[in-house]
Amino acid sequence: MLRLIPLNPPNLVTLLRILLIPLIVGVFYLPDAWLSFEGKNIAATGIFVFAAITDWLDGYLARKLNQISAFGAFFDPVADKLVVVGALIVLLYLNRVDMVVALIIIGREITISALREWMATVGQARSVAVAFIGKLKTVLQMVAIPLLLYGDELFGIVDCHALGTVLIYVAAVLTVISMLYYLRRAMPVAHK
Repeated sequence: MLRLIPLNPPNLVTLLRILLIPLIVGVFYLPDAWLSFEGKNIAATGIFVFAAITDWLDGYLARKLNQISAFGAFFDPVADKLVVVGALIVLLYLNRVDMVVALIIIGREITISALREWMATVGQARSVAVAFIGKLKTVLQMVAIPLLLYGDELFGIVDCHALGTVLIYVAAVLTVISMLYYLRRAMPVAHK
């Protein structure tokens, strides 16, 4: 498989992000003697934040080095979705996110990924290109998830769990709105 992947810096960063997913989950399986529960929260948060930074980094490198590839264009958003889904599963396990919220976010990601794939096959990929509401939803998720992974007070001032919960609920609402937006954009093609 690696022979099919152009091994350039942006794609290696994308692959690294995919490899980080088991670490976000696996850190909670470490024995308490190796890492305290608070340490596990901090480690998972750090890994997630690092993965989020690599999302920006691979796009930056692809543009800067002029190494945009079909692999990167396809797997970059897949890697993003896998990181979010992996983190949501951990948060469900820890009872830090509501199951309905997680199902809304995961269901939307699967639905819109399938919609974009279908639209690409009929030559209409541009009609479901990423919109501002989708970007806003992603930003809120990327702020809410590490807050919920950390799940404690930050500097004795910010209740990360409470703030993360509010943001993940807002992200879930935006998730539904953005899904409806993309589905509406695809409707003219569906009727052909």
